[in-house]
Amino acid sequence: MRMSDLQTKDIVNTKDGKRLGRISDLIVGENGEIEYLVVEPSKLLKRYTGFNSETNIKFSQIVKFGTDVILVDLIK
Repeated sequence: MRMSDLQTKDIVNTKDGKRLGRISDLIVGENGEIEYLVVEPSKLLKRYTGFNSETNIKFSQIVKFGTDVILVDLIK
């Protein structure tokens, strides 16, 4: 899977069903493995919720890669 494929998928939290945004960047460790997905909220989310900051999601928190979404397990 390519980074560009990941960037088209919505990120959804399985705990509350909320859409978090889309991947804007990846953080790769010294060993070459992906450590975090950097998720930026969509413009619509920013406008209506005031949620402006990006979220770092540990790769271990990913539950499933779907065709249109990536499900993550976040406790907030």
